[in-house]
Amino acid sequence: MSNPDDAPALATVAILALPEVTASVLFGLSDMFVGVGRDWPLVVEGRPGTSSLHVQIVSADGRPLTIANGVQVVPDASIADAAPPQVICIPEVFLLPDAEIRGRFPAEAAWLREAHARGAIIAAACSGALLMAEAGLLEGEDATTHWAYCDVLAQRHPGIRLHRRRALVTAGEGQRLVMAGGGTSWQDLALYLIARLVNLEAAMQMARLYLIDWHESGQQPFARLSASRQSDDAVITRCQLWVADHYGEPSPVAAMTRLSGLAERSFVRRFQQATGLSPLQYVHHVRLEEAKQLLEGSEDPIEAIAGQVGYEDAGYFARLFKREVNLTPAQYRRRFAGLREVLQQGRTG
Repeated sequence: MSNPDDAPALATVAILALPEVTASVLFGLSDMFVGVGRDWPLVVEGRPGTSSLHVQIVSADGRPLTIANGVQVVPDASIADAAPPQVICIPEVFLLPDAEIRGRFPAEAAWLREAHARGAIIAAACSGALLMAEAGLLEGEDATTHWAYCDVLAQRHPGIRLHRRRALVTAGEGQRLVMAGGGTSWQDLALYLIARLVNLEAAMQMARLYLIDWHESGQQPFARLSASRQSDDAVITRCQLWVADHYGEPSPVAAMTRLSGLAERSFVRRFQQATGLSPLQYVHHVRLEEAKQLLEGSEDPIEAIAGQVGYEDAGYFARLFKREVNLTPAQYRRRFAGLREVLQQGRTG
């Protein structure tokens, strides 16, 4: 039996709370990071997992503060008392673009410099790059920020190589300076950091749970994930476990019926009661989830993927995929394989 004391320490992420931060970004980042490792098994299997990151909200003095839009925040610690973080996230600096920032955050700027010198990753969403620049971390480096703040950043810090159109920029020694542009770019930033701190699959799981960057697709590509939860019926659970490994075999419903030892009508009724899906619907669900993984992670032709997951007729597979996922296999691949590639680069860069 393994000793809990031998388990690897969780990476610590500190999210910097300033009065000039909005609640949606501050708590959105916190929710994303805390949910890594915890929320995917909760949704898919019906059991909560364990968070893979240690997350703390910190402020200059650790006292309760009122942030933008009048929301009250109680930090977990002051910057002096916080556990040494592997990553510091600056959610934003919600000021008018031409507002003076020099000398406004001296304690926070000094803390960022010290943490970076110790090897921490400093990451900023939206206008948070202004504070990184104020701390002197971006001089001579590549950077990006929200489009409304690009001119100000360029004027005040002409030594920065500003990339106005790039959504995500990494810079500095060890790529330990990370910046994301637009208003909801904190989601992209969080995914990048999750891939880098935990692993690529954890980031992809959070992308699916949060529907990140593909909201126009609706929830159909993800909503049926909960169907794979194991039931409380031991007989049906045994069939679910079997089909998880044998979904590509011919006539899997007939095989599950034999495995159950039940009459066909009794099996279908009991399976439906336990899972909310008919046995055939469940098989389709498992096959399509595997097809998504293959579309994301391989360059195999769609026809080959159809065969790998159990469909001899690639046209039928494509129609079924479109009906259930609300995207064609090719559309799904373009969107999610691209995300996986970006996050993979972040993981190995």
